[in-house]
Amino acid sequence: MATQTTAERARKPRRDERRVVSNIMRGSIGNLIEWYDWYAYTAFSVYFASVFFPSGDQTAQLLNTAAVFAVGFLMRPIGGWVLGRYADRRGRRAALTLSVTLMAAGSLIVALTPSYGSIGVAAPVLLVTARLLQGLSVGGEYSTSATYMSEVATPGRRGYYSSFQYVTLIAGQLTALGLQIVLQQVLSPGQMDSWGWRIAFVVGAAGAVIVLWLRRGMDESESFERAASEDEKEQDGPARGSLRLLLSYPRQCLVVVGLTMGGTLFFYTYTTYLQKFMVNTSGIEKPTAAWINFFALLVFVLLQPVMGLLSDRVGRRPLLIAFGVLGTVVVVPSLTLLSHTSDPVYAFLLMVGPLTVSSLYTSISAVVKAELFPTSIRALGVGLPYALTVAVFGGTAEYIALWFKKAGHENWYFYYVTACVLISLLVYIRMRETSDASPLDEDVSRSRD
Repeated sequence: MATQTTAERARKPRRDERRVVSNIMRGSIGNLIEWYDWYAYTAFSVYFASVFFPSGDQTAQLLNTAAVFAVGFLMRPIGGWVLGRYADRRGRRAALTLSVTLMAAGSLIVALTPSYGSIGVAAPVLLVTARLLQGLSVGGEYSTSATYMSEVATPGRRGYYSSFQYVTLIAGQLTALGLQIVLQQVLSPGQMDSWGWRIAFVVGAAGAVIVLWLRRGMDESESFERAASEDEKEQDGPARGSLRLLLSYPRQCLVVVGLTMGGTLFFYTYTTYLQKFMVNTSGIEKPTAAWINFFALLVFVLLQPVMGLLSDRVGRRPLLIAFGVLGTVVVVPSLTLLSHTSDPVYAFLLMVGPLTVSSLYTSISAVVKAELFPTSIRALGVGLPYALTVAVFGGTAEYIALWFKKAGHENWYFYYVTACVLISLLVYIRMRETSDASPLDEDVSRSRD
């Protein structure tokens, strides 16, 4: 009998680890579909820009779609607030299910909206409405999935498991690009411009149905259940997920803003904007630019768990500082060289190099933010300041870059990105390490940072 009990105890860690992997996978697949829907917009905008807006030159139409892309980002702080509050009060699983439902609705609107030639100004209005819904969704998805993955991860491996948030985030973009490449092979350019791009948004809406089913089988975070149980016993103080409670962590909120500012602008420059940059500035053909993006992002995906695992061994702060230093020096030369080449191999190297630098930030950005806050305010603490920062810097990246180009000073954007990364570097240098913080189901000291 004693032998059986010992064997059962030996098997329990393996069962627990399998359950952790199962929860991470269910959360990750949903994250992939969410970000696929989000990035399908930018991947296919080179085709539908002329559908939703009046005729004009290519830069002007891309500028319009970039403006709508930025509008979607304005909803992300609201999504971070509404769904972050919902996740801190009702649970991570419930908030993740709601976010994917909103994303599916936005994708269906884009897929079914007639052209500007058919319904006039109603076309861009419906496009904006769809992006508002998707912005609300993705604002809540990031904070809730970052919180959930960090809370269910095995202690000592939070960096590794949490890195899968960006694995699936980029995998969503890769899926969008992969579908774009397939459609480019089977459809003519005219068919792509006319209706082929709509297939991407139908696929995204269908994928959301599968995600809804998968997320029903996720375990709720034990950290949340424990915090909710304790909150029922202690009725004093601000409510879980309230702005009043969040305001009692001002330094942590400022750290989130500072560490996100340069990282998100750098990330969106080299992932979402660079495809347009290759087509519109370097003169690379659209299908070739799609292939370059696909393979560069594939390398980027593979780097995420490697860097996450490294952070579990050496700490989060050294990786962030390395990103800040390298990111400050790589932007101007890489974009300048890329603007003067149409060679696909050279363009690939000029993209994958900075993406390798970016992985030092992306792989651990979610877990660093989660480790700053206690369970009772974690989803809102991660979501709101992050979403505000991404809306201001990440969401406007394409628009500002294209505005500088239209004004005849495209290289000014290169220096703008460099300056933002430098500011974040100063934050990385001053912030304290987070990976040695107490377990995530315990309160994080407000004086740590």
